[in-house]
Amino acid sequence: MKVFICADIEGTAGIVDWEETIRGERGWEEFRELMTLEVLAACEGARAAGATEVVVKDAHDSGRNILVGRLPDYVRVVRSWSGHPDQMMFGIDETFDAAVFTGHHSRAGTEDNPLAHTSNQKISCMYLNGKPASEFTINALCAARYGVPSVFLSGDEGICAEVAGEVPGIVTVETLKGYGNGSNSIAPQRAQKLIREGVERALRQDNKTRMPDVKGPFEVKIEFTNPVTAYQSSWYPGVKTAGPRTITYAADDFFEILRALRFIKG
Repeated sequence: MKVFICADIEGTAGIVDWEETIRGERGWEEFRELMTLEVLAACEGARAAGATEVVVKDAHDSGRNILVGRLPDYVRVVRSWSGHPDQMMFGIDETFDAAVFTGHHSRAGTEDNPLAHTSNQKISCMYLNGKPASEFTINALCAARYGVPSVFLSGDEGICAEVAGEVPGIVTVETLKGYGNGSNSIAPQRAQKLIREGVERALRQDNKTRMPDVKGPFEVKIEFTNPVTAYQSSWYPGVKTAGPRTITYAADDFFEILRALRFIKG
């Protein structure tokens, strides 16, 4: 069995402030370690379920957060950013049996995490075919393009509830709930235990149906926080202006949506 892990940080147990997510800032060293421990727990769960190879994408900010020396010998790690349209899922392909997501967070415009966002803080809301979309929405569709089911996610309460509606049967672990600029979180050790158990349980299921529909057509709409970013993004071929801060882009093939997002997110 071959498993792909997409690792983010804003849904890591205990996290609450942007400073804790930014390389070199106060608090980042602590939370890069906690992010690493959650990834390690996912790797151990995958191994217990029979995985012979695990590929981890460090998918937060610089792509250089995970303490790679902590990873076991059956793991490969993808760091930094290649520029490929798969972005947070770069490294996945048709040879994988499952996709796992750790440290994930609620989408922009929600209140379930003080660090809620979609891709970056320039976006106030992203929609796919008229429905609000999270980073998971895009990433799960990216995995589905390769025929890979999304089987597990850990993160805040809001994103766990949302993904359950998008991929019925996905196993989730709720790490925290946001209240304004604060959060109420389970202890990191508890989160790591639940992630280890949850990933193993998820991979032992029949996961053939754990994939969103990748049949087009697709339309992505992005509402930016300011009109400047919208104007700049409007110059990508095929992008249409839909308001002072809003653009849209449509395509039949989801890969073309991924390619466009690579350039128009701001």
